[in-house]
Order: sequence, then structure tokens, then C-alpha cells
Amino acid sequence: MSIAIVVFLGIIQGAFMFLPVSSTAHLVLAQHWLIGQGADLPAPDSPEMILFDLVVHVGTLISIVVVFRRSLWRLTCDTLSGLRNMLAKPSPIPLAVRLALLLALSVLATGVIGITFKLFFEAIFAYPQMVALTLTLTGILLWISDKLPPRPKGLRDIKPSTALIIGAAQGLALIPGISRSGITIAAALFTGMKRRWAAEYSFFLAIPTILAATLVQAIQVYSADTSSLRLGWMEMGVGMLVAALVGTFALYLVVRLLRRAQLRFFSWYLWLLAGLVLFGFIPVGY
Repeated sequence: MSIAIVVFLGIIQGAFMFLPVSSTAHLVLAQHWLIGQGADLPAPDSPEMILFDLVVHVGTLISIVVVFRRSLWRLTCDTLSGLRNMLAKPSPIPLAVRLALLLALSVLATGVIGITFKLFFEAIFAYPQMVALTLTLTGILLWISDKLPPRPKGLRDIKPSTALIIGAAQGLALIPGISRSGITIAAALFTGMKRRWAAEYSFFLAIPTILAATLVQAIQVYSADTSSLRLGWMEMGVGMLVAALVGTFALYLVVRLLRRAQLRFFSWYLWLLAGLVLFGFIPVGY
């Protein structure tokens, strides 16, 4: 795969990772289109290409660290301080430690969904028409969640059941066309979380989840015969760097729109894209 294609796919990932329109769907559709145009790259549903998709997702994790650096630093420091105090003497669980445990519970729920349905979800990468359907569903979800009235719950009100619901929703985002940020933020809003905390919880949750998924996929790919691999570390690294740079700007935009409850405008884009794919105006396929 040429560096030009790697850069192109990295831009797509960075631009669409945080917009609630499913970056994975855009990557899959772009890969199908490129192959249809005669480009030399692995099939979108191949373990090698799925690993590339995850690696560029890791690039956008850097964007999360940049944009939410203060909140992440505070959460990390407060969690370590709280754990130290709890070990020193019995005390109630501090908020930061509780949030860390809830995030871990969400990751566990995602893992159960992902492992159980991994082969089924990955098979969808080969069918652009199925991606059109999931894009339509994401648009409906955004429209409904944006119409919700102001939510009352803050971070102290998050319960284990809330964490499980958000984690399970994130597991469904492994399906191409289901936006990870869109479905997790919507799930948080449906449970009553305020928009600001729904967004931060969703983006923080992405960090351990994507890292774990990338590690599992890398082990699967590199434990097999690597002689036929067409993507090297250079392609992976370039794609990750481009995704990180573009993703930082996209995340700043999404945070602004989310707090103003304006994500429903992306519904029209998703429905248009789904229609173009479904009726053949965007040529995809091998």
C-alpha cells in the first residue's frame, strides 16, 4: 500500500473519529472504493487491514490526550492519591478511584460483547450495503439523543449499571457504521448523564478499549504467517501520525457541537451517505 493511500486513510480516520459518523465505516467504504479503482491494498475484512484500522484509531487516542490533557492528568493524579490514602487507612472510595473502576467495568462489558460477536462484526467489513444500514441507524440515534432535555446526573451519580450500559453500547460500535462516540454518548445521555460528562466519559473510555483491541488484533496477525503481510511498521506509523494530527482539530470541533446539542445535524450526512452507498452512487466493491 502506497504512502499516499496511507496518508489518505489516516486523514479519514482523524477527521471522522470524533465526529459521530463512524470513522470505521468511512475507512471501510474508502478501502472498498480504492480496491475498486485498482489500488493495491489488503481486503477491508482481512485481519491485516483491520489491524491497520485499529492502529490509526490509536493515533486518534493521542488527540484525546492532547484535548483532555488537564482532565486526564487530574483523574490520574487523584486516582493514585486516592489509592495511596485507601492503603494507608480505611476510608470511603474517592470519586477518582470510583470513576476508574467504573471505566474498567465499561471496558469489561465491551470486551464481553466484542469477544462474543467478533467474527460476526468483522464479517460486516465485507458488505458495504450492511454499512449503509448501520449508518442509517446511527443517524436515528443521534437525532433522538439530541432531542433529549437537559440531563441531571453528574459524575457522582454514575452507577455500575450505567457503566455496564455504556460499555455494552461501545461493544456494538465494533460494527462498522455504528459510531463509537455517537453510541456511547447517546447511551450515557439516555441514562441521565449531563452532556459534558457523557462526552468526557466516552472519550476516556476509548483509551483502554482501543489499546486493548489493537493489542489483541496485533497478536492475532503476527502470531500467524507474516511472510505474506503487505503492510509494514512504516505504513502503520505514518497512518497513526496523520490520524493524530487531524483528529486533534476534529475533537475540538465535536466538543463544541456536543455541548450545544447540535450533533443531530450529522444525521442528515449519515442518511445521505447511506443512500449514496445503498443505491450505488458511491461505487464500492472488489
